[in-house]
Amino acid sequence: MLDTPACALLADAQEGLNRPQKTLSPKWFYDARGSALFEQITRLPEYYPTRTEAAILRTDALRLAGLVPPGGALVELGSGASVKTRTLLDAGGHFGAYVPIDISEEFLLETAAHLRARYPYLPVHPVVGDFTQAVILPEAIVDQPKVGFFPGSTIGNLDPGEAVALLARARVWPGITRFVLGADLVKEQGDLIAAYDDAAGVTAAFNRNVLHRLNREVGADFDVPVFRHEARWCEDPARIEMHLVATRAQVVHLAGQDIHFAEGESIHTESCRKYTRRTLATLAAQAGWRLEDMLTDPRDRFAVAILTV
Repeated sequence: MLDTPACALLADAQEGLNRPQKTLSPKWFYDARGSALFEQITRLPEYYPTRTEAAILRTDALRLAGLVPPGGALVELGSGASVKTRTLLDAGGHFGAYVPIDISEEFLLETAAHLRARYPYLPVHPVVGDFTQAVILPEAIVDQPKVGFFPGSTIGNLDPGEAVALLARARVWPGITRFVLGADLVKEQGDLIAAYDDAAGVTAAFNRNVLHRLNREVGADFDVPVFRHEARWCEDPARIEMHLVATRAQVVHLAGQDIHFAEGESIHTESCRKYTRRTLATLAAQAGWRLEDMLTDPRDRFAVAILTV
């Protein structure tokens, strides 16, 4: 019998793989192996977002940490290894709590243990959860003022309706005062494609890992090497799409269903939307926030947006 996460994965896959354009949600990238592969991606020479955002966070660490009121909580969505967050934790000795939220339980709990060792004075309350759905915050921080933190340009992986819904849910957290949001900016197409199709093939392995996961957790029989990783730029809306393209016709069996693939047919696994100041301000306004400021690097490649209630 499948456990609850596997049941959710199977239901999502059955729905998405039976669409005219086959899809899989990017949230299923992040099992333990997928999370580790993504950490490798963030260190690749082609993948500018992580190091560019990290530089912005270092430059403006005191200002960003100061957004959290004394004794307040920093609540991070999709925390992963909390690498960039440590810049704010180092600058925020006045924090009353840190709440990392992530869908990958094993990875999250391991990271929380490391953080408790590094910051013994700071209460760390990990929450296993899917940030694309409503998240129940720990009772220990309900009465504390809060600042939301969503770095990494992950907001661009959501379609516009999902992005607005996520920010709107955070807007009604009790005690929320600000939300710090990482967002990749529109730039030259070649730089964008290279960031999602690196020469070492790490992004390709990360993309294909979702098929390995379907095979392992729900008994599918994808011939994984047959699927080629592809990154595509779309002008409207401005986004990179990641696809897994079948290099030959085949039938995949999934919980009693036959999923047919024609040669060249793809699974759309992720969209990575790129923003401008105008589109970020519009997104914030639709969710009940105001774009207070937008911190960028000297080349305007990436933004750390400060949203206020």
